[in-house]
Amino acid sequence: MPDFERRIVAVRAALAGSGGAGLLVGPGADLRYLTGYDALPLERLTLLVVPPTGDPLLIVPALERPRAESQGVSVPIAGWRETDDPFALVPKAVGPAKGTVFVGDRLWAAFVLRLQRELHGLPFGLASSITGPLRIRKDPAEISLLRDAASVADDVALALADERVAGWTERELSRWISDRLIAGGVEHVNFALVAAGENAASPHHEPGDRVIAPGESIVCDFGGTIGGYCSDITRTYVVGPAPDDLREVHGVVLRAQAAGTNAARPGVPCESVDAAARTVIESAGFGEAFMHRTGHGIGLEEHEDPYIVGGNSAVLEPGMAFSVEPGVYVRGRLGVRIEDIVVCNPSGPESLNTAPRDLVELPR
Repeated sequence: MPDFERRIVAVRAALAGSGGAGLLVGPGADLRYLTGYDALPLERLTLLVVPPTGDPLLIVPALERPRAESQGVSVPIAGWRETDDPFALVPKAVGPAKGTVFVGDRLWAAFVLRLQRELHGLPFGLASSITGPLRIRKDPAEISLLRDAASVADDVALALADERVAGWTERELSRWISDRLIAGGVEHVNFALVAAGENAASPHHEPGDRVIAPGESIVCDFGGTIGGYCSDITRTYVVGPAPDDLREVHGVVLRAQAAGTNAARPGVPCESVDAAARTVIESAGFGEAFMHRTGHGIGLEEHEDPYIVGGNSAVLEPGMAFSVEPGVYVRGRLGVRIEDIVVCNPSGPESLNTAPRDLVELPR
C-alpha cells in the first residue's frame, strides 16, 4: 500500500519551501495520491485541505463519508449535510498561514471562484506545482501496480493474436478487448480503441460499425487500472498475410519504437527520446505521417508528466514512467502504432509490456 502519511509530509515540506498557505485538491489523481480516496466528481464539494502545519482535513458530503471511510482514508474527515455550507469549513482548515493557496488543476471553476471569496486576499496557484514533482517519480509500490496493470494488457494482446476477427466490427472487437481486461482483473477499462483500414490513419479513432476485412491494418490501443494505476498498450494486427506496404510501415515504426525506448535513460532530456524515435521515421520518408508526441507519463492518470515531446528539455530520472508510442498514419490507407509503458531505471529503460511487438497476422 502507498505510504499516504509520507506523501502528506512531503506536501507540507513543499508548501514550506514555496511559502504556501495550503493545498486544496478535489476529486482526481492528486486526491487519490494523497489519501487513497477515489472520490466521485459531484456537484457537491469534496475537498482535501492540507495546511503547512496542523492536520489535513477531507471535506466530503455526508452521504459520501461511508464510501470514503470504506476506502481506508486515514486523514480526518468532515462530513457536511445538504443544508450546510461546506466552503465555510475551508478558512478554518487552512488556518492563519499567509501565502499562495495551491488549488487542484481540475477543480471546477464554480468551486475555485467560491474558494477565492472565502479566502479573500490570498493568491491562488496550481496544485500541480506542489504535487507534480512528487508524483512524477514513482516509488516501488507504484511501479509494482503499473507492472500488474501492464501484465493484464499483455495477456489481452496475446489472446487477440489467436482470434478470428474478420467480419467483426471495430465496436465488437473493442467490446471483446474490454471484456477480457475486466476478466483479467482490472478495476476499470479506461479505453479500448480499435481502428481498421483507413480508420487506422486516425490516432484517436473511436471504434464504430466498420467491418474488419483481410489485409488491412488494425490498430488496437487499450488500457485499464489496477489499484488506480493505469496500463496503456498499442499493437497493430492484420487479418491474413500482410500486404507489402503495411509490412514496410510496421518495420519502420518497430525500429522507431526500439530507438525511443533505448534512449530513455537517466539524464536524457525528454525531447531527445522523442527525437530518437522521430529520426527513424523521418529517415524512412514518413516524417509528416507521425503527427503526435512520442509518449506521455502514466500513473494514476493515463496522461501525466513527463511528456516525451520536442521542446521538453526536462531530463528523465529514475522512477519516471511513460509510454513510448511512435506511429505512422497514411491517410486513406493505413496506420501503425506500437506502444509500451517504460520505466526509467538507474541502469536504463525497462519495458513493462512484454507482448510481442511484431506485426501479428490473425487467422482468417
